[in-house]
Amino acid sequence: MRRARPTSEDVARRAGVSRTTVSFVLNNREDIRISPETRHKVIVAASELGYHVNAPARQLAAGASRTVGLVMRQSAEHVAADALLPETLRGLAATARGDDYRVLVEPLPPGGGTYEAIVRSRHADGLVLSGPRTDDRELTRLASEGFPLVLQGSLDSSEVPSVDIDNREAARGAVEHLIALGHRDIACVTNAPVAYTAAAERLAGYREALEREGIAVRPLRIAEGDFDAASGHAAMRRILHASERPPTAVFVGSDVVAFGVYGALREAGLRIPLDVSVVGFDDIALAAYADPPLTTVRTPAYDLGEAAGRLLLDILAGRTVPVRSVLPTRLVVRASAGPPRSDWHATTSAP
Repeated sequence: MRRARPTSEDVARRAGVSRTTVSFVLNNREDIRISPETRHKVIVAASELGYHVNAPARQLAAGASRTVGLVMRQSAEHVAADALLPETLRGLAATARGDDYRVLVEPLPPGGGTYEAIVRSRHADGLVLSGPRTDDRELTRLASEGFPLVLQGSLDSSEVPSVDIDNREAARGAVEHLIALGHRDIACVTNAPVAYTAAAERLAGYREALEREGIAVRPLRIAEGDFDAASGHAAMRRILHASERPPTAVFVGSDVVAFGVYGALREAGLRIPLDVSVVGFDDIALAAYADPPLTTVRTPAYDLGEAAGRLLLDILAGRTVPVRSVLPTRLVVRASAGPPRSDWHATTSAP
């Protein structure tokens, strides 16, 4: 019987590394940060197995694809609801085109696929990862193997280069605005589950603003959103049902989620901002045209995409890059937040 030809998977198994690492080593990707010890293990394993890289694979691994990936750690449905994505993608694509790269957009929800599959099947030279999670072990592994990565967002324990806003400070400023208006009973609906670092940081900013003023943080006034308006609607209903009295204000970690909060408040017979003030986060295009126009934190979506793209292209070119880049935000004050009512005695009429 003819012996089967060895594969890169065989080499990876013998060397104790991923197939991606095998590809980078055997295709002489000097721009990828892989330790000499790992390179040696791969070369020895390939030699022992008699494995040879074919010419087309070498050409692809050498970077001929000229493609970078934008990986969204969300479901396809959540990506479709992401009102910031067009601006972020526009900034990333503009930067990529300047260096003759294309951009591949890939939704990758937790448990719904792997980075390695994207790297292998799409021949991406590097990835921008939007929406990192604290429980993402594969990201840590891929980074340790030296694959070019940039986070749009941040992970405190990671040395992967990142571009982000200061979510905690921005959220704290938004809640401080409500406190300055006279509010003391302020609820919070997060933009996403708190496993996402941006959601956790915005929640932390909310807590800090209350604690600095000596205002108790009440767990029943906090509910998780999940990227879309429907989740905001459900979260606000949970908050209203948890207490006899509604809060006088709500900080929402996303404008899209805030639109769902608007709907739940109106269903409960509550007026914005006369009964309940609302402050959002992102300043998407529709925020200015909501009824009433939404007070919100402006996120520089285009600039974030542009900066992430530049970081990744610099990494691919072998240039030194900063570990963390932070872009500014500002609070845009509109009509959705005002002082609390002095004669407030109503209770929610939600079913």
